[in-house]
Amino acid sequence: MARVLIVGAGVTGSLCAALLRRQTSRPLYLAVWDKAEDSGGRMTTASSPHNPQCTADLGAQYITCTPHYAKKHQRFYDELLAHGILRPLTSPVEGMVMKDGDCNFVAPRGISSIIKHYLKESGAEVYFRHRVTQISLRNDKWEVSKQTGSPEQFDLIVLTMPVPQILQLQGDITNLISECQRQQLEAVSYSSRYALGLFYEAGTKIDVPWAGQYITSNPCIRFVSIDNKKRNIESSEIGPSLVIHTTVPFGVTYLEHSIEDVQELIFQQLENILPGLPQPIATKCQKWRHSQVTNAAANCPGQMTLHHKPFLACGGDGFTQSNFDGCITSALCVLEALKNYI
Repeated sequence: MARVLIVGAGVTGSLCAALLRRQTSRPLYLAVWDKAEDSGGRMTTASSPHNPQCTADLGAQYITCTPHYAKKHQRFYDELLAHGILRPLTSPVEGMVMKDGDCNFVAPRGISSIIKHYLKESGAEVYFRHRVTQISLRNDKWEVSKQTGSPEQFDLIVLTMPVPQILQLQGDITNLISECQRQQLEAVSYSSRYALGLFYEAGTKIDVPWAGQYITSNPCIRFVSIDNKKRNIESSEIGPSLVIHTTVPFGVTYLEHSIEDVQELIFQQLENILPGLPQPIATKCQKWRHSQVTNAAANCPGQMTLHHKPFLACGGDGFTQSNFDGCITSALCVLEALKNYI
């Protein structure tokens, strides 16, 4: 039985796992490892420690589907809509730029429910707090070391984490990346920002006419969302949640500052935008060091194969673009590249 490891439990990794399971007739052992404490990657949904039903999307806020991808990726959208995982965005978002024919979708159960759906479909063994440190060749297999625990062996590996994290890996992989590939990978760049989730007690009123708002006049804050309102799941039993995304210049400037200091700065600026907000009962501040791809790998449509036998490839938005369709494109390209080796 072939042993397959997918590193990264974001959209690309989870969809690769689901597609691999659906399209492979032979039995295989499929594992997904992620360094975080839950699945989602940059489509993560945080929960209030006081009520797990009070949630906030700290990464992607909604999914925009263009007419081109509505056709090209129709089966993916149809599946998620049929399962109730996606619904059309009907709540007002001020300052949103809409192009002709675009459709916006929200995930009522949180944006990470997309990833959880694909992981469930894949039947993969999913492990969290598994940070890969080293990949080496051992007897025509890959030996994968993580920060804690014993190394494990696999026949095929797909790396879907941000490209700078691929370049940090130790072991034989450092020599297997050709000079040309290394230059392509080193040229991939990302923007950085922070996201702050605020959780409130049931019955708290946040009285604004919108569910989301793009801010253009603040050096710190770019987007604010009343998250439960955005997802159309307001309830008297569950408190509201607020999500704040910072601007990229703010994210870059304060990238190495403490989370506590950054959170305090965001709160100060939030008072200018929404004065007199009630006190949240919990907060969650998330640093997105690798937020959105600003420069994707050149001449690598969707994936880059680093080794053929045993197979090792990398995929993700670093090889396409930072949106849901970019991740679907990458997952399909990875599957196309590895189908001859499975």
